[in-house]
Amino acid sequence: MTHEEILAQFGPREAMEYDVVVVGGGPGGLATAIHLKQLAAAHGKEVSVVVLEKGSEPGAHILSGAIMDPRALSELFPDWKERGAPLNQPVTDDAMVFLGENSAFRTPNIFLPACFENHGNYIVSLGNVTRWLAQQAEALGVEIFPGFPAAEVLYNADGSVKGVATGNMGVGKDGEPTDSFQLGMELHAKYTIFAEGSRGHLGKQLIGRFKLDAGKDPQTYGLGVKEVWEIDPKRHTPGFVMHTAGWPMDNSTYGGAFLYHMEGNKVVLGFITGLDYSNPYLSPFEEFQRWKTHANIRWYLEGDTEQGINPGKRLEYGARAITAGGLMSLPKLVFPGGALVGCDAGFLNVSRIKGSHAAIKTGMLAAQAAYDAITAGRQHDELDAYPKAFEKSWLHEELSKSRNFKAWFKKGLLVATLMNGIEQWLLRGRMPWTLRRDKPDHAALKPASQCKPIVYPKPDGKLTFDRLSSVFISNTNHAEEQPAHLTLKDASVPVNVNLARFAGPEARYCPAGVYEFVKNPDNTDRLQINAQNCVHCKTCDIKDPTQNIVWVTPEGGGGPNYTNM
Repeated sequence: MTHEEILAQFGPREAMEYDVVVVGGGPGGLATAIHLKQLAAAHGKEVSVVVLEKGSEPGAHILSGAIMDPRALSELFPDWKERGAPLNQPVTDDAMVFLGENSAFRTPNIFLPACFENHGNYIVSLGNVTRWLAQQAEALGVEIFPGFPAAEVLYNADGSVKGVATGNMGVGKDGEPTDSFQLGMELHAKYTIFAEGSRGHLGKQLIGRFKLDAGKDPQTYGLGVKEVWEIDPKRHTPGFVMHTAGWPMDNSTYGGAFLYHMEGNKVVLGFITGLDYSNPYLSPFEEFQRWKTHANIRWYLEGDTEQGINPGKRLEYGARAITAGGLMSLPKLVFPGGALVGCDAGFLNVSRIKGSHAAIKTGMLAAQAAYDAITAGRQHDELDAYPKAFEKSWLHEELSKSRNFKAWFKKGLLVATLMNGIEQWLLRGRMPWTLRRDKPDHAALKPASQCKPIVYPKPDGKLTFDRLSSVFISNTNHAEEQPAHLTLKDASVPVNVNLARFAGPEARYCPAGVYEFVKNPDNTDRLQINAQNCVHCKTCDIKDPTQNIVWVTPEGGGGPNYTNM
């Protein structure tokens, strides 16, 4: 049955009314909800706020490095330390290391630009910070509905956003309602704030419908792949932060990695690959595994019996796209009835590899604009005060200083290192020029015939691993009987175009083994989609060269269940 047929048979849907509906229970969405309640309490008003979260709980789908700048959190909760916010490990030392296959050069700290300095910042599990924020929100009276993904934007007759509807539950693989079928519900609001994170499913639709990206540079993304390890205390330095550039990436491909020492003998390792790469044979997951074999990285993870060093143990794995276009790719932030905050819009500062502080700040700015509008008797119009406040904020100044950072890498690592050094260290981000981009990431792939295949070493199961064993420790789960949430506009395109022209890049760019080309009995090829493996990274929705793959929301609670990511 089609969605319309289901509504005709089982509808109408139950509707709930709120002043503000927030889509997404990450730092940006929760900051929006918290600040609305703070403003209402300060003025003796009542504002009803609900947060929809597609994960099984707030934080279940949150993945970030993460080094957190507490500036915005301190604005939201000046007493966050007393409240027990899980910012436990301050950064004690920064290292920027350029790797060759058999070499490493650490940049003297005196030459590190301000964007690479982390004094005053904290190494955190952003998932745990998010859980803490959810507790603060509920204490203020915010309603949080975990396991309820917003699947559809609702519109008023005048075209303004009316709210959202959650997805139906209990639909079988054949699209027919099962015995456990439950119709989704509608949530109506005076204003709906979208905080879904990078490449938000509904945010993408809103940007297209309202042409919010008109006149902006095409958005660009990266894929972050991350592991959490427990290592021997003798090789653990709490608070030490290392970033690397160079190997295993070639000079023309954007990428970098990090190794952060948390508390409790834990280290987090991650690798970010710019999704504007051109070689369809490249695998971000395999590049990460290969990076761990460098002598300067494996030293932390491997044991040494002669020195009494125990080998490290991999505890967690995950992956997530990041929105990396910066200021020049930011869409218009508001539309009739709602707004975009955090990474749904693209506020990450790629030069600092930080976005949580930006998500919290933009959530607060949107909350202020929505509160003022609601108390003035307005609804369903544009919250113009929000983008105006952003333009006057410290966040706008910060993003302006880093506006060229990612763009320089299209000219190669050497040029990018030199020019970003000039801009960020010598000019302190006050450069008189701006670089522009005109091509989206999916258009960057070259035909396979023009590229050299990359042969990756087989995993050893100790230092390097395969995708399926990695997905297993991400605690990813989807109800097997539901329709696949990874959909194709045209089922013939993967074989006839992607495989024939680009050697099937979806089998390599996906970090979870979702896409697999297999042989039919007649020896023809077909694309098999293992949707149950999906960690909701959104890479396929971004990088598919024909934009034929469309990510839609699965049943509530499906996906990864990260614990300390």
